[in-house]
Amino acid sequence: MDATPTTGLSPRDRHVPVMLERVIELLEPAFDAARAAGRTPIAVDGTLGMGGHTEQLLRRHEDLVVVGIDRDPNALAMAAERLGPLAERLVAHHGTYEEVPEALAAAGVDRMDAALYDLGVSSYQLDARERGFAYSYDAPLDMRMDTDAARTAADLVAEADEAQLRRIIRQYGEEKFAAPIARAIVRSRDERPLTTTGALVEVIRSAVPVAAGAKGGHPAKRTFQALRIAVNEELDVLEAAVPAVLDRLQIGGRVVVMSYHSLEDRIVKRHLNEWATSTAPPNFPVVLEEHEPVVAMLTRGTEKANSREIAENPRASSVKVRAAEKIRASRSKA
Repeated sequence: MDATPTTGLSPRDRHVPVMLERVIELLEPAFDAARAAGRTPIAVDGTLGMGGHTEQLLRRHEDLVVVGIDRDPNALAMAAERLGPLAERLVAHHGTYEEVPEALAAAGVDRMDAALYDLGVSSYQLDARERGFAYSYDAPLDMRMDTDAARTAADLVAEADEAQLRRIIRQYGEEKFAAPIARAIVRSRDERPLTTTGALVEVIRSAVPVAAGAKGGHPAKRTFQALRIAVNEELDVLEAAVPAVLDRLQIGGRVVVMSYHSLEDRIVKRHLNEWATSTAPPNFPVVLEEHEPVVAMLTRGTEKANSREIAENPRASSVKVRAAEKIRASRSKA
């Protein structure tokens, strides 16, 4: 289901990388550190997508090798198309973004100098109607980031009981009307299967007060987010990915994570703060090296896109960027 023919646009025309210049600025010192240590700089793009950030990194650093991870085989194909000859320095890995060790092994290394994670659903996935991510038009209720995966959103909606649906919608969508929405889904599916985005939207509309929809945007927005996260196990993957990335960074290496909603950002913040904090007991007179922080934060809180960037790319309006540099070896897991 290659999405390119849907719009007739090339991957480069269809994808504008979010906060491109700032991301490159944050990562570049890690490449300099690798060269100073006599290494070829290795970067991991854990969410390769259509390759927008990777393209510019490869263009600006002729010795850089990028290990690109994506669970969507269509994205890997479109990134290769976009990169053209630059793809000679791309090592592609089809999988989820916590698979850093496996992806690095494919490149013949076990550590990297930089990592970029641009989280969430990609622009082309939202724009490709047949993928079923969007609530703005009718399409099959799919939502799989990996088109080879077995379970779709339609399967989840059909199989989960009311309590499970309520928990998913409340937890992953932060939807205060989770209970009536879950109840309406179960009631509706007993009459006919919910297999399209349009059918699900109508059920959600029936359960959400009109006034709430007028104030909070589209009434289906949070439920669609919740189902997408559940189908793709996004938060579980992210929980595993952040420590895996930090562990495999070289000293002097840097990681940049771009989140688009609070659930993602909380996970990233918690892991980065944990690695940036001493583990020595309070008031301990001598802090041993194994208790010292492993990373230093490069951003104060989160950084956001400026008004110019948002005007050029409205999807940048919700981005939150956190970055850190590895300053010493990872703590022992013993």
